[in-house]
Amino acid sequence: MRPYARDGITHDQRVGVAMFVIGMVYAALHGTMEKVNQAIFRSAEEAVTICFGLISVLFFWLGIMKIAEKSGLLRHLSAFFKPLMKRLFPEVPGDHPAMGYILSNTIANLFGLGNAATPMGIKAMEELKKLNGGKNEPSRSMITLLALNTSGLTLVPTTVIAIRMKYGSASPTDIVGTTLIATLCTTFSALLIDRYFYYRRKRKGRK
Repeated sequence: MRPYARDGITHDQRVGVAMFVIGMVYAALHGTMEKVNQAIFRSAEEAVTICFGLISVLFFWLGIMKIAEKSGLLRHLSAFFKPLMKRLFPEVPGDHPAMGYILSNTIANLFGLGNAATPMGIKAMEELKKLNGGKNEPSRSMITLLALNTSGLTLVPTTVIAIRMKYGSASPTDIVGTTLIATLCTTFSALLIDRYFYYRRKRKGRK
């Protein structure tokens, strides 16, 4: 949860506004305001263009996911990953809704569908918080889920491929193998760090 100030504004938003104001003041003092305005409008135009370019790719992969769901492939993938997820999340019962959201989130991330994975991750966190008795302090499972999402094991980096296609890459899918190796390393490292700090905290609690 983001820390909110009394006026309902998050600290992240305050930092963002402060950086914007400092940048504008600096540009005004150094006479580069025209370049800043050009960069703002150019970046906004590129952002809109990229978003529209990503829509078709996301629609395609979400359609593939829907077909996989209807055909039962997602169910088989969930069954395949469920034993592993039970070991990673021993506090979560196998039939609990949180486990279903965790599996859906993981599968969406595997196919590079971050936009589709985000709602599932949020729902998983909400369910895990219920299992944690509604406490604001994160549970072991909540920390593990955050580590998995941050490391982001990816088989097909859909969004990155779409951006490379947008900018005219000759071989936009060349990054698939590299991305898989990199995300395997980050996921393995994230889980090792997660477990290390969990067991260290557990040992300290026994003393």
